[in-house]
Amino acid sequence: MAWRTRIEPFTRPLFFAFSRATRGMTLGVRAVAVDDRGRVMLVKHTYLAGWWLPGGGVDRGETCLDAAARELFEETGLRATEPGRLLSLHSNERFFRGDHVAVYRFEAFTPGDLTHHGEIAETGWFDPLDLPHDAHRSTVARMAEIFGGAPVDPNW
Repeated sequence: MAWRTRIEPFTRPLFFAFSRATRGMTLGVRAVAVDDRGRVMLVKHTYLAGWWLPGGGVDRGETCLDAAARELFEETGLRATEPGRLLSLHSNERFFRGDHVAVYRFEAFTPGDLTHHGEIAETGWFDPLDLPHDAHRSTVARMAEIFGGAPVDPNW
């Protein structure tokens, strides 16, 4: 899916313009799935560089918790068997004016089939304090907050 990586810089501004015109605020979620060895699940998208926490937008009529569980399943195949726990809420003004991101932690899940429809290039379990060199800046920051004792930054 290298073509998605190449066209993303052109399609993303159109998506943002449409989103800005149709809604005043956007809300996203990220899921921190922690296995019994203390590792976290990360994903590589076909259209973004680096390793990210699984996540995406909250759909109309959906709770943040439900969106986080849905995105976790769609992007990794991990089906939450217990509700996640809200860890933090961040403003994402740097990336998109009016955007907010809620971060949930999941510790109980079962593996299932992937349903990401070509959106995810790779998944992997990682030590949260020893991330791959190309982990996204936001992933590194959240892991430092959750597992390293860093103060929570209200900005994404």
